[in-house]
Amino acid sequence: MATPTNSASRQLSASFRDPSGFLFTDNGILYRQINRAYAEDYARLMDSGLYEKLVKAGALIPHVETEQVAAESEAAFKVIQPQRVPFISYPYEWSFSQMKDAALTTLSIHKRALKLGMSLKDASAYNIQFVRGKAMLIDTLSFETYKEGEPWTAYKQFCQHFLAPLALMSYRDVRLSQLLRVYIDGVPLDLASALLPFKTKFNFGLLTHIHIHAGSQKRYADKTVEPRKGMMSQQAMIGLIESLESTIKKLTWKPAGTEWGAYYEATNYSDSAFEHKKQLVREWTAEKTPNLVWDLGGNTGVFSREAAASGAFTVSFDIDPAAVEQNYQVVKKNREQNLLPLVLDLTNPSPSIGWDHAERDSFSQRGPADMALALAVIHHLAISNNVPLAQLAQFFAARTKWLVIEFVPKSDSQVRRLLASRRDIFPNYTREGFEAAFSERFTIHNAEPVRDSERTLYLMETR
Repeated sequence: MATPTNSASRQLSASFRDPSGFLFTDNGILYRQINRAYAEDYARLMDSGLYEKLVKAGALIPHVETEQVAAESEAAFKVIQPQRVPFISYPYEWSFSQMKDAALTTLSIHKRALKLGMSLKDASAYNIQFVRGKAMLIDTLSFETYKEGEPWTAYKQFCQHFLAPLALMSYRDVRLSQLLRVYIDGVPLDLASALLPFKTKFNFGLLTHIHIHAGSQKRYADKTVEPRKGMMSQQAMIGLIESLESTIKKLTWKPAGTEWGAYYEATNYSDSAFEHKKQLVREWTAEKTPNLVWDLGGNTGVFSREAAASGAFTVSFDIDPAAVEQNYQVVKKNREQNLLPLVLDLTNPSPSIGWDHAERDSFSQRGPADMALALAVIHHLAISNNVPLAQLAQFFAARTKWLVIEFVPKSDSQVRRLLASRRDIFPNYTREGFEAAFSERFTIHNAEPVRDSERTLYLMETR
């Protein structure tokens, strides 16, 4: 990495693979340097009308051209300032339908580009983010001038980043999306082919794009293959896109059979307690006016939406893919623009991965949040996972300024259920022990008993 010409500039650790340019920050503002090597393609993107059409359709992040000093002046052609995404998420944190929508958005953009003489040279899932409730491309430099007869260079990447994980989630287990944490460049097609059931070989799309594709990769792995000129016409390219679209649209997954997907239907809350809890969350978020809220254990997003109603961009995390799927379906149905559901295990959150452990940020590195909600989650962490209260206080204090947290006592039926099959080795798990542990890291501003329950909702501020 070259030393920036401006001492305040810093190249983003995830932005180094593309010779066309890279992202950097200067005094907290995000910029993208476009290198001279990409000048012709950038001019084509802007002059063809493709940029304008994609931005208008909500498919591409908008930008403005600036006079900002380049981070690497020798290679620089232009510096643009893209609109900043409220929260960066990764494919292994998406629900099934989020992955599906991201895949279809990528194909739709590629098809639009072809109509205007361009092609997507990158089909990385990491180039898609969810902005204002929709999947959107954030890499302005993903396009190149289309050359008649050349194959789609991003075909393998698309299949590994999108089709393979979607097929595995649909046909095997939705949790296999977590393979993307191990395989940062996408699920290898030979692995996907081996894991998929035999019946998928009778699905023409999966047979073609995964099984035969995997076999072809294996067959030519140690051979140099030069693509023949004229081997893929534009019409054939569109046919490939439409085949991928059809295959993906037919992949389905219905959220069912997981423990927390119907949590609110099985909870011990009375209607009065439930509404009181919503009221407190709504009032406290409105009072503190956070810009970014993390709901840690958001389930299907009922309380996340109370926080979002204050105007805060709210990320609703949950361990259960079924709950996150249901949450995202509500986002789509209601066209909600400031709520992002994501899959996250708080006891094993997304780590820093990729080159030099810095290509994809950890969960913590994408914070801190202005406010975090931890509702009906403390007993799972403290009792189910044996995390001491002092460590929980430290964890939350490092990730938020304001904390809305619910203490659930041992007398509560949900805690009794957790203790039914194990020995009670938690003598400090009391309201007094909870307050003592959290007072080391937080100032407790409010402690409100939740109506018609034995639970208490706290508003705390990090010391």
